[in-house]
Amino acid sequence: MFRDIKMPDQTSPGPQEFSGFWLDHPDHRAWLAAQADAQLEFFAASLTTQPGFATLDHNGRPLPDTTQELHTTTRLVHSYALGQLWGHAGAERIVDHGLDYLRSHHRDAEHGGYLWALDGRDIKDDRKLAYGHMFVLLAAATAKMAGHEGADQLLDDVSDVLDQQYWEDDAGLYSDERNRDWAPFSTYRGMNANMHGVEALLTAYEATADATYLSRAGRILDFFTGHIAPQNGWRLPEHYTINWEIDRAYSGDPMFRPAGTTPGHSFELGRLLLQYWDLKGRPESTEPATARHLIQQALDDAWLPEGGFAYTLNFDGTVDRASRFWWPVTEAIGAVAALIKLERRTEDEIWYRKFWAFADTHFIDHTRGGWFPEIDKSGAVTSTIFAGKPDIYHALQACLFPLADGLSRHAAKLKSSR
Repeated sequence: MFRDIKMPDQTSPGPQEFSGFWLDHPDHRAWLAAQADAQLEFFAASLTTQPGFATLDHNGRPLPDTTQELHTTTRLVHSYALGQLWGHAGAERIVDHGLDYLRSHHRDAEHGGYLWALDGRDIKDDRKLAYGHMFVLLAAATAKMAGHEGADQLLDDVSDVLDQQYWEDDAGLYSDERNRDWAPFSTYRGMNANMHGVEALLTAYEATADATYLSRAGRILDFFTGHIAPQNGWRLPEHYTINWEIDRAYSGDPMFRPAGTTPGHSFELGRLLLQYWDLKGRPESTEPATARHLIQQALDDAWLPEGGFAYTLNFDGTVDRASRFWWPVTEAIGAVAALIKLERRTEDEIWYRKFWAFADTHFIDHTRGGWFPEIDKSGAVTSTIFAGKPDIYHALQACLFPLADGLSRHAAKLKSSR
């Protein structure tokens, strides 16, 4: 069983103790593989006989609330398509189930596009959010690489929607939110939808070789990593006006749109910048140095003395909200693993071991599977925002992406990594 496989010594190494890299260590790679399979086994209970997916409690049982949000459906499709490529038995059933629900329920037959939240066939939230559509693109692209019928049609449909309703060519960025009939209901512009847009666009490029996807990802990255980050101490403000000026007073949804900056997003965008650079053929450029600046600044700012990352920071890098969630740790793992693949540095390895030691002790549920989403000041599991174990996506990628060779085309490379 996966619980019998141990990592190498989890103690964070000091300069005199350092020897080798865990990414090269067969025990660590076997541990990552077992963790990936354990997560895929746990979240398989999301598949029920009903349309859509169940959200699971800490024991892996469906929660009473049957509301299905678009990002939950699509992240499960994406994750199990990765699992299918990885070779996990039965993963394709969850992908097919999710693709069918996207077509038959989330897709708005009247106005086009994809609805944010449903309960069965009842619409709970009819907004059309760019954030959710990015995950439709991501799910379609990964399902296409896993060979699923209907993925091409979904990919074409959501690409058209993103192009017609959200893409602002003058800015080279995506707008954020519309009503069901596509009427804009705010002037809000945000980094989060665009960051996940980069993720989805790069995956779509890997699935199709359509250069439009790669070009758009590059334009988004240029704005945030080439202009905004260096002008703001290598930190990334989250919120913007309609003219793409930083909105420093904005404070919205405490999870999806918190005030200030979110260091976990710097980890994601740093890794994605390296993926983009790799797909471009590794030209002579500043992308690797920029990615390191972003990742290192977030590490320096947000790692707390007791371990784990502060969820949000003020614009000067001081801690705003010290809440400790699982996903920034997983994204730091992916980002630093990418830096190690690029160049073997002792300081990166020290961070990488520290993250996994902390996750292993505080977030991974070794008894039932999955990751706990939040811990309190004492390190105990708590639930202030999330119910149950809401998501496989972040933690699964933290296990699988380090196993795949290189900085890009992780989905395709998982077949050989097994």
